[in-house]
Parts: sequence; structure tokens; C-alpha cells
Amino acid sequence: MDSGYYAACAGFAAQAQALDLVAHNLANLGTAGFRGQQPTFRSLMAGGGWVSSNPLNAAVNDFSVIGGSRLDYSSGALTGTGSPLDLAIAGSGFFAVQTPDGVAYTRNGSFHLTPTGQLMTPDGNAVLGEQGPINLPNGSVAVSSDGTVSVDGAVAAKLMLTEFAPNVNLSPTGNALYAAPDGTALAAATSSVRQGMLEGSNVSAVESVVQLIRLQRNAEMMQRALSLFDSTLNTTATQDLPHV
Repeated sequence: MDSGYYAACAGFAAQAQALDLVAHNLANLGTAGFRGQQPTFRSLMAGGGWVSSNPLNAAVNDFSVIGGSRLDYSSGALTGTGSPLDLAIAGSGFFAVQTPDGVAYTRNGSFHLTPTGQLMTPDGNAVLGEQGPINLPNGSVAVSSDGTVSVDGAVAAKLMLTEFAPNVNLSPTGNALYAAPDGTALAAATSSVRQGMLEGSNVSAVESVVQLIRLQRNAEMMQRALSLFDSTLNTTATQDLPHV
């Protein structure tokens, strides 16, 4: 069977997976603190080492498949909201929150207080301070740039702000939450908190739409190639093989 069929099949699958990523980015344009994901491709040589003996075969068989995705760590725009419980981070840091699956990290600082005074994320996860989940008494809340939370002028807690080394890969878990390998979270050294503001998604609508169109065209080309190979294989099976 022509190995080009496998190349077209793998290429179509790669474009389809990349389309899902870009569509997910576009769906989260309005999600505070969302970090876009970019597909990464790797070269796959079909058929084993024998194809490298023929330069033409190598060129045909050297095609790309999805190698994974990477987070875009660039910052989104900060927008003032006026709410004292809306917090944004200037810099590369993250808020730490307690989820049912363990500690996760987010840039979405759209927080609220429960009737019992616990500081929570929009999804109901507890916001963590340096001493654990943050509980606040009634009163006027002020948050300083270093994450210190005061109520009516009295210090009540300090947000746990974390940063990660450039080589640490965070894994998206949904709802602008990210998981990190154990032991990689560092105390924030260069990040600061902005009260009464939220960070928008860092996804560019224009760039994502352009990328979506390009991927759709690539997927259509792979689909046409698959149809062509399928027709050729059927012709070979029905017309040529009986004469062998």
C-alpha cells in the first residue's frame, strides 16, 4: 500500500487536533486569566529506517503529527472593575487555589466571599493564603501589591503568590486552572497584585481566526489527498491485481 496514504491520514489527524486547540482558545476569549495553547508538531518518519535510503521516499514519508501543546505565558490586558475582590497579577505569578484534585494555579482573580467569609474562585475552589484557605471577617477589604489582605485596616491574611521557572510546563485542567509538577512552585519574587482589576485572556482573536482558517485549509487538503489515495487503491485492487 502507498505510504502516502499513511502520511495524509496522519496529517489530517494532526490538523484536526490543532483545530480543536484553536477552537478552545477562541471559546475562552472572555475567560479572565486564560492562557492560550499553541499546538506543537513533530516530524514522524513512516515505515521505519528503510525509507531514508531513498531521498524521494524520505521526503514523502517525513510528515508532521501533533507533538503536544504549549502554553502562551504572555500577559493579558488588565481591566479595572472597581470590585475589591477582583484581583489581577502583574508579572508571571499565579494565585494558588485548593481544588478537589489538589493545589492548582490560576490567573483568574475574580474572587468572592461565601456567607462564612471564605475567599473562593468562581468555580468554588478555596483561594489559598500562606497559612491555608483564606477566611475574612466582615469589613472593607484592601489588598496590597505583595498580596497582604487587610480588613478595616487590620491584616487578615496574605495571598499565596507563586511563580515557576521558565522550563516548568504547566498543564491546563480547565476553567483557567493549571497543574504543576510537585515541588516546582516558587514564592513570587517579581509579581505584584492589582486590586479592583482583572486580567483578560491573552488569546488574540484576529490571530486565532487566521490560524483557524489556515488549519481548516490544511485539513481539507489532507482530506482530498485521502480521497485520492483511496480511489487509486480501489482502482489497483479492482483492475490491476486480477491481472497479476
